[in-house]
Amino acid sequence: MTDLILSESLANARARLDEALSAAGRPAGAARLLAVSKTKPAAMIRKAWQLGQREFGENYVQEALDKQAELADLDAIVWHFIGPLQSNKTRDVAEHFSWVHSVDRERIVRRLNDQRPEALGPLDICLQVNISDEASKSGVSLDALPGLAEVVLTMPRLRLRGLMAIPSPAEGLSAQRAPFARLREALEDLRERFPEAPLDTLSMGMSADLEAAVLEGATMVRLGTAIFGERQTR
Repeated sequence: MTDLILSESLANARARLDEALSAAGRPAGAARLLAVSKTKPAAMIRKAWQLGQREFGENYVQEALDKQAELADLDAIVWHFIGPLQSNKTRDVAEHFSWVHSVDRERIVRRLNDQRPEALGPLDICLQVNISDEASKSGVSLDALPGLAEVVLTMPRLRLRGLMAIPSPAEGLSAQRAPFARLREALEDLRERFPEAPLDTLSMGMSADLEAAVLEGATMVRLGTAIFGERQTR
């Protein structure tokens, strides 16, 4: 992808998000754009940063660490881990990321807390919910969600910010909105249960269903293909 194409793609993604927010009757800036940069080279991330993008999502720990080292000169870059997280990778994530969107079990919660350097401040956490009840998908069930949230809230080096989901693909706006509505309702329930928690984040919506997610209250949308083009083979 040339610099010009990336510039146009990023501008189009921003405009699409702005239009979706307007159509939903929500204020500009009510949802942030997370650029999903997995499998993309550090040079492409650097160009997106030069174009004003600051938040990037990565799925693979070692790939992300290599990019972070190459891009260490960039100020104010924020790294989000959004992929499945294995126990043997929690230390690297706790030490090198600002956000984790894919927390779905207590063992991971405790390891991230124990391995987070105190000097970095709390690690922002989104709990991943298996909102479509797919056997092949990661995520905590809606029934188990309050219990897992309560565990996170006892951890001094973690900060529970909200929920994340990757619904099964659906055709049509109404079908796309349904799982996002369930996730929004789950967050509203957590806010009632834990009124002191800073639960301000719904990480939902990707290139294929951004508009549906924004209609249901997304505060962070994760766009990869729409910004960087088709995913490359690792």
